[in-house]
Amino acid sequence: MIKVRVVNKSHHQVPEYQTVGSAGMDIRVSLSEPVALQPLERKLMPTGLYMALPPGYEAQIRPRSGLAIKRGLTVVNTPGTIDSDYRGEIMIPLINLSQETQVINDGERVAQMIIATYEQISWDAVQELDGTERGEGGFGHSGIK
Repeated sequence: MIKVRVVNKSHHQVPEYQTVGSAGMDIRVSLSEPVALQPLERKLMPTGLYMALPPGYEAQIRPRSGLAIKRGLTVVNTPGTIDSDYRGEIMIPLINLSQETQVINDGERVAQMIIATYEQISWDAVQELDGTERGEGGFGHSGIK
């Protein structure tokens, strides 16, 4: 388990895993008053959280499945990436995909955050690639079986 430094300017607890098998931690909004999201409207929602991830790690912001299916609220750029060198407030870009106005209240869990490792690459420019059984088969190439 890695330690991540966090500054919490909200009055909510820091995110935590709900079960021993959880990959993600629920993220709460930090609001001075409720926010109404009209159908198809999107807004950046503040969390009051700031963190310092170690190099080689990223935070992925993803929708909460229950919120998406029950209320039509989801994250616009899913999964969103927070880089290890970012030190600003974690903001959640929510969109209301329902046909009704949705009210977001202070402390509501609106997204989940997953911490993942990554590697940077260097390009090796070549004239052609090795062949595979799949080849250039792309979207829907395997058909319905």
